[in-house]
Amino acid sequence: MSQHILLQLVIIISCWITIASSSSSFAQTKPGCQLKCGDVSIPYPFGIISSSGANCSMYGSHGSYGFSVNCNTTYNPPRPFLAGVTPGENQQMLVRMGNQLQTDIEEIEILSISESEIRLKTLQASSCYNKSGALLTPATANSIWYYFVWSPFTFSDTKNRVYGVGCATYASIVTYANDDQEKNYSTQCQSECVSRESEYNHAGSCTGSGCCEMTFPKGQKSFQGIVSTTLNHTKVWSFNPCSSVFMAEKDYYKFNADTDIPNIRSNTTLVYREGNKDIPLPVVLNWAIGNMTCEEAQKNLTSFACHKEHNSYCIDSENGRGYRCSCYKGYEGNPYISPGCQDANECEDETNNPCEGICTNLVGSYRCSCPKGSTGDGRKDGTGCSKKITTVIKIVIGVGLALLCLIIGGSLLFLNIKKRKLSKLRDEFFLQNGGMLLKQQIGSHAGAIESTQIFTAKELEIATNKYDESRILGRGGYGTVYKGILSDNRVVAIKKSQIIVQSQIEQFINEVVILTQVHHRNVVRLLGCCLETQVPLLVYEYVSNGTLFEHIHHKVAGLSSISWEGRLRIAAETAGALAYLHSAASIPVIHRDIKSTNILLDENFTAKVSDFRASRLVPLDRTQITTVVQGTVGYLDPEYFHTSQLTEKSDVYSFGVVLIELLTGEKPLSLERSQEQRNLTSYFILSLKDGGLFDLLDARVTKEGKQEQVVIAAELAKRCLNLRGQERPRMKEVAAELEGLRRMLKTHTGTDCPPNHKEEKTSLLEPQDLYTVPLSSDQYSFQKNTITGINIRC
Repeated sequence: MSQHILLQLVIIISCWITIASSSSSFAQTKPGCQLKCGDVSIPYPFGIISSSGANCSMYGSHGSYGFSVNCNTTYNPPRPFLAGVTPGENQQMLVRMGNQLQTDIEEIEILSISESEIRLKTLQASSCYNKSGALLTPATANSIWYYFVWSPFTFSDTKNRVYGVGCATYASIVTYANDDQEKNYSTQCQSECVSRESEYNHAGSCTGSGCCEMTFPKGQKSFQGIVSTTLNHTKVWSFNPCSSVFMAEKDYYKFNADTDIPNIRSNTTLVYREGNKDIPLPVVLNWAIGNMTCEEAQKNLTSFACHKEHNSYCIDSENGRGYRCSCYKGYEGNPYISPGCQDANECEDETNNPCEGICTNLVGSYRCSCPKGSTGDGRKDGTGCSKKITTVIKIVIGVGLALLCLIIGGSLLFLNIKKRKLSKLRDEFFLQNGGMLLKQQIGSHAGAIESTQIFTAKELEIATNKYDESRILGRGGYGTVYKGILSDNRVVAIKKSQIIVQSQIEQFINEVVILTQVHHRNVVRLLGCCLETQVPLLVYEYVSNGTLFEHIHHKVAGLSSISWEGRLRIAAETAGALAYLHSAASIPVIHRDIKSTNILLDENFTAKVSDFRASRLVPLDRTQITTVVQGTVGYLDPEYFHTSQLTEKSDVYSFGVVLIELLTGEKPLSLERSQEQRNLTSYFILSLKDGGLFDLLDARVTKEGKQEQVVIAAELAKRCLNLRGQERPRMKEVAAELEGLRRMLKTHTGTDCPPNHKEEKTSLLEPQDLYTVPLSSDQYSFQKNTITGINIRC
């Protein structure tokens, strides 16, 4: 019983071996012949020479032994070498190193054999010199010669390159025509290096520095490589005493000066690195049967190598003469020997199984199908297999789609309702913030607001980084001013009002309407507004250097930051702006709240009049209007305060207060001063009358101003502060006198500075943007900013 089981087991194993043999790929050999030499497969028509004399290889024409292989067992593991590399009159293969036959050095080692190619271990020829230029290697060692005429082998023109390695090196190749159908061919390349570093600059490529390369012509069976040098390497000997030439597969050779330059020796094996292992560098040859085309060879079926009845076909060699045999698609095996090409079982290999579903092997093909309950073509490169949609799944999908549509529809409805509510809310905010009033005002001043942009709430929210605290420039009773950066990178100031009551709406709209009428370089420009938020927003040009109040009253070591010349210029610019408002604007404007905190300074210290909330447009046929008194204590015109009659002379009075503020460096009202000095206006006029003017002046004015100029400015301030408005000068007269003073100053100092000259900061520690615009001087809170001095520079 046990013998019967053992017999069955032997039969099964034999069947497995037969199946494996019949279904294996090209790597097959004749029966009774050795398939492998060490790690290298030797498939038929190649064959290992047997000691028993078995004919294991295919004989080529003219008795070529090109398919015969010697398996050298002295190596561990054994290594295969080409047989037939022998001298003689009818030699078919020959390799020489100089005048020495390669067989005198070592045989040509085979690295691998495939259906169309054979890879051999490459050899190099070299020449080396000593420091004096004397040749160290044999004179004939500078060339290598492969001769494969009448063999199955042709050098691959697509995969091989010929390399010259070394500095001061010339590498040449020569091929010799075997018959009238071939042509002689020769070419050369040059490699130069000026230093060792230049070799490394081109590591990995042969571009002529340390290494050069040449292509090889198609269809060649012979090759001679010759290497030579200039000046016997004497100029480069210290880092490169040798040169070499060799042919190798281009995909495997990467020039490396560290290893290739030191290893230039004729008997050194060239290698490439694969992981942690050195692999001999290959040279690639195409192989073919005979020297005829398929059409010519098939005329003699006795010598024809392909077994047509065994599912194979003939292919003409693409490189040189001859042909090869290959299996039809869906078949595998060795087409040169029986049983030839057999059906390939594509379903047997689980890793490379082409089917995703069920794989059924067919003769020369296969079929993919899907299991029950699924649909598709079952192929991995096709639609694959997917489960069939049952009625239950259809219902679930239908319900799911219905719910999805319901959710999407509900979301769209919600968003639409929300959008309508938001639109309605914006309309309410528009009315609440005086939109209708603004429209009425615009209607009465046609074309006034054409250049004013209407911003959206979203734009201004992005510009201020959601009104971040770090963007705040100033606060006041009116609200907060933020620094904003618009989408076009313009820097602006955005005034966000507090929660306003109806009484403040008129002030807000009034400021918008007035600023749209005004276009003057010394008046802050209104860029636009936004009415669709809970509180209205105004967008102004950004004025970066704070208020006049800050620069007058912040003193370091008892000195203000503004020079006498700077004060005169700021006063003249402010007066010019007011003169424009009173006399040159399309409709005259009375500012009604001129004070040092409402005069801003830009980076060039140019004055900019701001805050027109209290301002009034004056009809051309009227010189005064009756209003509720508004203004700031200390700057307010006494006549206007008692009569409620607002005229342009009210601005003149307020400007006079600013002028004495510039002269004295003192605040208009201060509880820190004595009772007599508490009101700066009355104390200034008294001091001027009693001859105590220069005791009251600011230190920089006393130090830098000429006495006659200061007196003229003081007298001008006195006239502006006259209690009777009719006796005060008009603003254009004030502006003219101040410009005259400036010209007088230039005459005395010998300077000719333009009006917008920059004031050079001689000592400025950590400057910051200032934009504080409080309602009154008492509400002003100075931002910390240390300034030690400013000089005028043209």
